[in-house]
Amino acid sequence: MPMLNVDNVHTYYGNIHALKGINLKIEQGEIVTLIGGNGAGKTTTLRTISGLLTPREGEITLENEDLLKFKAHEIVYKGISMVPEGRGVFARMSVTENLEMGAYSRSDNKELARNLERVFNLFPRLKERRSQLAGTLSGGEQQMLATGRALMANPRLLLMDEPSMGLAPVLVELIFDTIQQINKEGVTILLVEQNALMALSIAHRGYVLQTGEIVLSNTAENLKNDPTVQKAYLGIE
Repeated sequence: MPMLNVDNVHTYYGNIHALKGINLKIEQGEIVTLIGGNGAGKTTTLRTISGLLTPREGEITLENEDLLKFKAHEIVYKGISMVPEGRGVFARMSVTENLEMGAYSRSDNKELARNLERVFNLFPRLKERRSQLAGTLSGGEQQMLATGRALMANPRLLLMDEPSMGLAPVLVELIFDTIQQINKEGVTILLVEQNALMALSIAHRGYVLQTGEIVLSNTAENLKNDPTVQKAYLGIE
């Protein structure tokens, strides 16, 4: 039984048919990546899984439990957190206050303290800036903060939307190293990423989305070697 199962999901924005019957599975402990061009439906997929959008058709289950009967904040309680595109930090709150916001669904203070220390171990720069306003952080630091905030909910499944967007190459490498570290600690990850080569280099499996439909799925290694993927997404002729 897969950890997450998305079955024949159709999602709309008004009359626009954004997801056209997508199917994907994620096993516990995997890093799975969604790649595709702008407007392919990658972010829509994450927003549908997290409950921010409601599909008109289809099923989404987490360990065989129907997620569609829950609201977005209730899905966080079920063990799914999302790192949104654009980071979405609370600019006028401190780093620590932002991280505490990520733990709104929890009440065990001892466990919260351990989680906070875990985030600071992953991102020592955040510990150095724990009292600093989030809006004054660099783009890379804000990405660390958005990731740390999602981890404060202690998720089993982490949804990540374009974590490398707008970052310098050295910070991109740091973010991807951290994604692998989070995965090694037992968190399953669904990763949406424009940098397809980097995403496929750390993922176990991948799906290719085009205009709301999954057109390819395979191991990450096989997708990296697929001529169609190489030409369309990896810049290899």
